[in-house]
Order: sequence, then structure tokens, then C-alpha cells
Amino acid sequence: MTVGNGTPDRPGGPDIPDELAHHCLDLLSDVSRTGRLLRRAELERLRELGERGAEAGHGLRDLVGTCLGATRAAWQSLPGPTAVTAAELRRIGDAVLTATQAALGALGEGHERAQRMAVRQEEANRRELVNDLLHGRSDLGRLAERAERFGLRLAAGYTVAVAVAAEAYLEGSPAAHRVLRELTGRFDDRTLLLVARDGRLVCIASDGEQAVLTAFTDLALRPGPGYLPALRVATGRRHAGTGGVVRSYEEALGTLEYAERLGLPAKRLRAEELLVFPVLMRDRAAMADLVRTVLGPLTTARGGARPLLETITVQAEAGYVNAETARRLGLSVRALGYRLERIHALTGYDPADALHRYTLETAVMGARLLEWPEQPLCPQ
Repeated sequence: MTVGNGTPDRPGGPDIPDELAHHCLDLLSDVSRTGRLLRRAELERLRELGERGAEAGHGLRDLVGTCLGATRAAWQSLPGPTAVTAAELRRIGDAVLTATQAALGALGEGHERAQRMAVRQEEANRRELVNDLLHGRSDLGRLAERAERFGLRLAAGYTVAVAVAAEAYLEGSPAAHRVLRELTGRFDDRTLLLVARDGRLVCIASDGEQAVLTAFTDLALRPGPGYLPALRVATGRRHAGTGGVVRSYEEALGTLEYAERLGLPAKRLRAEELLVFPVLMRDRAAMADLVRTVLGPLTTARGGARPLLETITVQAEAGYVNAETARRLGLSVRALGYRLERIHALTGYDPADALHRYTLETAVMGARLLEWPEQPLCPQ
């Protein structure tokens, strides 16, 4: 349905402007004789004409111009009473102008009603398309055909970014609406799709539109005062074809999950930066065995394994500079040295040795992904 573009899409149908002009003249002729107000049924007829005009592609300005033009052309010949006094002329003129104002208001209501319905239908179709793209379970040929209506060529490459916040993103929520308004104001809406899904905000950008994803990330993380900021935004890798969207989406979701489980401080994440973790977790039994073998002895330390696991993590983040590690942990360098000695003594792995460091770091990452020691490891 085309609305407001000035091009009728009903060949052979009624000429809305002519019908509107005749209807306005009939109403105003009667008003000029009686001085009455427009009736409810007459106003509803005008709303219907406004709605039909919008559906046929006529802009509101054109319809208002038609109504006013017809009124102006017939002003001198309106069949009012043969008034001879100025008071009677003013009364008739006031009645006609009041009726004209009411008629234009009803006409505008009908036109706006059609516009709102068209926008809602467009939004519903877009949401349905995005959901089907992210599910990846619809008929691919039909999905590609529907996407083309929005200017999307699924044979091209697409990248998906996903934002999560402390509160769920809802369709039409202020934060989601803010991001959508800003993005569509800057970019062609045929190069992006934005939808709230499962409490997250999802942006799908077409090939070559890295600027869209950058803007989406910036807006989600810093939407402005009074809007809910995102905690993290993860971007999947670019994939082509009808299944490319769902692959990129799943990568973005996986990246968010790993970042949450690992407690990563970064707010901007890319799937390619965390590819090592899906590889590590591909064999959970082997990872559990690594954690059990390398880190299991730490559970016998005074205070449990948690402080020593934290020490390994923070030391790696500090680039194995002991003074910086001690500062981040709130320890003296001497106390840190004691912890490192305990790790070496209990595990047999020396944090000062490069190969041992890699094994310890990998085991600690696996422990965080498996939520150990809070959760028991799978049996051997």
C-alpha cells in the first residue's frame, strides 16, 4: 500500500479528489442555508475519504487543497438565505468557516489513521522478516523475496551486532527508539534492520556498512541522558547468503555469553577476538580434565582455590609485572610472591615459565567457562 506519495494505486477506482470536492460543496451548501454544525455521520464520511485518499496515494496537502479550492470557487454562489444585513452575512460566514474547519479536521484524522496503519504494518512486516532471518528456519527462497521488498539482497554479506543492558530492551522502549531514530536519520534504512529480541537490541547491517555497526555500538553504549545504556555490544563476523545473518547472530550471542562467563571488562566485543573460547569448549570433557589436573590441587590451599585463581588471572592481565599485579590485587609484592610460590608448589606449574604460564592461563579460562570451583566438574 502506497501512502502519501501523490501516485494513486487504484487504476479505474473512484477519483477521490472529485468525490471529496462534491461532498464538501454539498455539505457547505446545506450549512450556508441552515447555519448548522456538521453531523457525526458526515464527519465520519470525511474521515473515510481521508483514509481512502491516503491509501490511493494522495497527500494530505493535496486533499486539503482540493477541499479549500472547491469551497473558494463556489463561495460566491453558496445558496444561503438572502441576507441583507451585515449580522446575517457574518452568521452565515461563521457557520461555513466552522463547518470547513471541522471538515478539514476530520479529513486529516482519516488520512493520519491510514498513515499510522501503514506504518504499523510496515513495522510488523519488518519485525517478522528480522525474526525469520535470525531463526534461519524459513523457506530460503521466500525469505529472500521478502527481504528484497526492503531493499535487502541476502546473497550479499551481512553482519549482526547485539547489545545487552541491565534491563531488557523492549520493542518501542525509549532506548530502542532512540537508537533506531538516530540510525535511520544517518543511514539509508535499506542497509540496516534493527529490532528488540529476547530482551536484546539486534542490528543487522549489509555489506560494506561498518559505519552502521560502529554507530549502533556508540549509540547503544552512550544513548544520552535519560536513556538506558548497554552493558556490552558484541559483533559477529560477516557471512554471506541467506544463512549468513543467523550465523553472525549466533556468533554475537556466543561472544556475549563468553564475555559474561569470563567477566571480561570490555564493552565492545568482536566474535573474531574470542574465537579461541569456542575451540577450547568444543571438548568439554577434555577441558574439565585440564582444569581438574592443573588446578585441582589449589582447592587444598588455605582459603580455597578462588584467591589463587584470581592471582593467575590478574597477573596475566598485568603482563606479569609483579608490582602492577600486587597493586591490582591490593597486596604487597611480598604477599604476591608468597601466592605465586603456593601456586607453583601445589600445581607444579611455575608462573615464571612461559610454557607453564600458557597452561595455567588456559586452565583458568576453562575454569571460568565451566564455573569451577563453584560448580563441580563433569566426572572423568
